[in-house]
Amino acid sequence: MIREFFEGVRTLLRGFGTWRRRPGLMALGLVPGLIAALVLLAGLVPLALSLGPLSDALTPFADGWIPAWRSVLRAAVGIVVFVAALALASAVFSALALAIGDPFYQRIWRAVESDLGDAPPSDGGGFWMAVGEGLRLVLLGILIAILVLLLGLLPLVGGVLGAVSGVVLSGRMLARELTGRAFDARDLSQADRALLFRGSRARVLGFGVATQLCFLIPGGAVAVMPAAVAGATTLARGMLQRTPLPPPPASGTR
Repeated sequence: MIREFFEGVRTLLRGFGTWRRRPGLMALGLVPGLIAALVLLAGLVPLALSLGPLSDALTPFADGWIPAWRSVLRAAVGIVVFVAALALASAVFSALALAIGDPFYQRIWRAVESDLGDAPPSDGGGFWMAVGEGLRLVLLGILIAILVLLLGLLPLVGGVLGAVSGVVLSGRMLARELTGRAFDARDLSQADRALLFRGSRARVLGFGVATQLCFLIPGGAVAVMPAAVAGATTLARGMLQRTPLPPPPASGTR
């Protein structure tokens, strides 16, 4: 399992290798990420500046505590709130970037499929499908942010548990979303996709966690998004090779 996890991390690194083969195409993939990042910064910067008052408002019960303990608690709550916001921001960033940059990312996906050989004839969806997937991604991001916030409020272990859960859940969500185009192009059903993900859980998690950790670095989301799209295409192809799918039902059968 550990080996498979790090194989997922290496898959993201192989996505960066696409820069060597297709530098112009990958550079174009930076544009939608930059636009999405600027939109998100407009919300994250004010939140970061208001973490102190927000932490005070969330912990009125600590007003009578010893000042040192009160400060520790409120600092931890502030960190958890910001981690939850980052989990949501990761989903919103991906949704915005995928919707804005659908033509760019489609070209990256197609290039990687061609490099790997036996590319599917379909383009794997279009703009409106990307918008629909983006909305679903935002809703999942909201649920993850709420869960991270609730976990973070647990005494003693809440801060660490919330942060780790946020990275793991957001990473898994990103991996599932970024592999979607390759599966859409092959017209795979939800049952087929579930089977593929079950067969490569650790590898998918390694790819997703590595991507999410890169997204948390300032400017990382913009720089990594083209490589993540390329890496996810490779990941999807590997999942298809590892887990044979059942043949489609014969025509006319029930």
